[in-house]
Amino acid sequence: MQQFVHYFLHLVFPAVLALFINKDRWVRIYFILLATMLVDIDHLLTSPIFDACRCSIGFHPLHSYFAVILYILLLIPKLTRLVAAGLLLHMLADYIDCFFIRQACI
Repeated sequence: MQQFVHYFLHLVFPAVLALFINKDRWVRIYFILLATMLVDIDHLLTSPIFDACRCSIGFHPLHSYFAVILYILLLIPKLTRLVAAGLLLHMLADYIDCFFIRQACI
């Protein structure tokens, strides 16, 4: 269930959101939202790179609470709004993942 929810929020929900935002340009919007997954590059700074029992939120630099505040502020300018929405959607998916991790790894 955890993987389904995680990948649904990372891959399917952005397509639905893109269609909702603009039906004519949804593919372009979808790829911009997918590009925000590059935020996971901060996982390369840790060892091990992946730990099934580690919550990303608050652990990785680009998943920090400070970064989330910055992503919220990026919603204000129209130019950065779509990227900010993608980053916040990514953080939401990872935050929900943390609930699954707490149940599975305790």
